[in-house]
Amino acid sequence: MSQRSIQFVFQALLLLTGFFVSAQTQKSKTQLQKEKQQNLEKIKETEKILSETSQQKKSTMGELAALTQRIHQQETLMTSIKSEIYSLDVNIHENNEIIQALEEDLTHLKSEYATLLFAAQKANGKADKLMFLFSAQSFDQLVMRMKYMEQYGRSREEQADAIRRVQKVLGEQVRKTEIIKSQKDSLLGQEITENDQLTDLKQKQKTVIKSLEKEEKRLKKDLEETERAVALLDKRINEIIKEEIERAAREAREREAKAKAANVAPPALPSAALSSSFEENKSKFPWPVSGFISQKFGRQNHPVLKNIVLQNDGINIQTKQDEKVKSIFDGEVRAVAFIPAIGNSIIINHGEYFTVYSGLKEVFVKKGQKVTANQEIGQVFINPDGISELRFQIRKNTVALDPQAWLKE
Repeated sequence: MSQRSIQFVFQALLLLTGFFVSAQTQKSKTQLQKEKQQNLEKIKETEKILSETSQQKKSTMGELAALTQRIHQQETLMTSIKSEIYSLDVNIHENNEIIQALEEDLTHLKSEYATLLFAAQKANGKADKLMFLFSAQSFDQLVMRMKYMEQYGRSREEQADAIRRVQKVLGEQVRKTEIIKSQKDSLLGQEITENDQLTDLKQKQKTVIKSLEKEEKRLKKDLEETERAVALLDKRINEIIKEEIERAAREAREREAKAKAANVAPPALPSAALSSSFEENKSKFPWPVSGFISQKFGRQNHPVLKNIVLQNDGINIQTKQDEKVKSIFDGEVRAVAFIPAIGNSIIINHGEYFTVYSGLKEVFVKKGQKVTANQEIGQVFINPDGISELRFQIRKNTVALDPQAWLKE
């Protein structure tokens, strides 16, 4: 392979490498933009919830929860913007390397072309082309000189064509880089705006915390009332689930007795298939209501009151006022109960698993009713502070599980 061929192969590899790297960067950029858009949609929803809680004359725990969530979303947005800027910087750097390689190759091509032109002019200055041909010593030499002149002319044309092609690719690469730089400038401006927004949100959060700290007695009284209601709710849930376990055990014994009397194998329990199907959908379940998690599962410090630890056997989802609540999976309503200070609760059985939806002002289902996934079962309750919050639990028999691990992200 000639030196010129090697150069063209190298050039082709360089361009292909640049193309694939850019494609990978573009894929990453597309994913980043998708994640940013999803976060912006969540921000819009949280802003609506925050707006409803902010209408109260006094600062509330709901407002603080919404602000905390909003700050988290804003920080996520900032991270996304920074990642996009970094991705564009990488893209610009890669493009600049390609541009530099193309410019070097173009300089080399032009230099070779200049050498060819000089050689042609020098040949024309020595003798006429016809004289050059007819001065051949033999016919074979004449043929060789004709081929030489033909190849010489074709070589110059190929060189000129190569220069034009490289110039075209170089121009396109420069234009792409300018577009990317423009996108980066736009993102840098957006970063400044969103950072100012984050500062404002954190200032509002500090103001709300200070206001709530002044109302320690009221907060403790509200907390004690809520804890009593939650304890009553958990007691009622455990009683209902134990009743269901005992009922299922009785039915299983009856089936086995009938099967033994008929001398046949006992039939498979429908609850076993339902439990298995429920387990298979872990981390895939839809949210029972739109919004954000205002209180996580398990033990956690109170966001305002010092030395106070909260215990939650589920998660609290703060949502918009009058939002409809949906069942996350097929099942059967086993109980509808009312608990003062919390509202209505619905317990749905899914084989060995149970889902509990508490904090409803209206209930659209009744005990014994079959429900399907995404079926509306009630409407969320609005407390005296204007907060709409669903208490959601998932249990395997009486064991409380973290619902966040079961719901879609």
